[in-house]
Amino acid sequence: MDGVTAPVIACSRHRLTTDGQGVTTLVCFHGCPLRCRYCINPFSYAPDTKRMLMTPRQLYNQVGQDELYFLATGGGVTFGGGEPLLYPEFIRAFRRLCGPDWHLCVETSLNVPWEQVEPVAHEVNHFYIDCKDTDPEIYRSYTGRDNDQMLENVKKLANRIDPKNITIRLPLIPKFNTQEQIQRSRMLFEEMGIRDFDMFTYRVGI
Repeated sequence: MDGVTAPVIACSRHRLTTDGQGVTTLVCFHGCPLRCRYCINPFSYAPDTKRMLMTPRQLYNQVGQDELYFLATGGGVTFGGGEPLLYPEFIRAFRRLCGPDWHLCVETSLNVPWEQVEPVAHEVNHFYIDCKDTDPEIYRSYTGRDNDQMLENVKKLANRIDPKNITIRLPLIPKFNTQEQIQRSRMLFEEMGIRDFDMFTYRVGI
């Protein structure tokens, strides 16, 4: 735990039903491997974004003021960003501090090396995986990255943990994909045993 730090750009308290169950604090990290066309958090990777380099203990001391809310509602902390799985050791160390009773979630593109996913596979209660599309051309056009690493990680994760603890977010992105393509993506993930999907439409000024 000593020497582990991560760049935190925001802590949003008292969130209800948007980032996990119960009362939740959303902790956003700086850094992201993707460059999505309609990114809602471009400050999460902008080099001039203000951030605080925190240890797990410092973060725990800050968010722990809401422990009674977490325990009473089954809530806890959701790690987002940016890409929180750039900092798996931080998340592992934080779990050691908060113990098993806080509900920990991760909002992730899962487009990181498996070595950064595996350490937290059994530390996190729920994974929200943001999949722009399973079609490689659509994904690459929108994010600037290939999706083969993401798809392989989803398959591995679904084999390591209960798939009920995975939610796949499948957006309809104007001028990038269609409802038919979203349904094909859903079918692919259903073959992996995943049954929980968040399907919605991006509202963009285009």
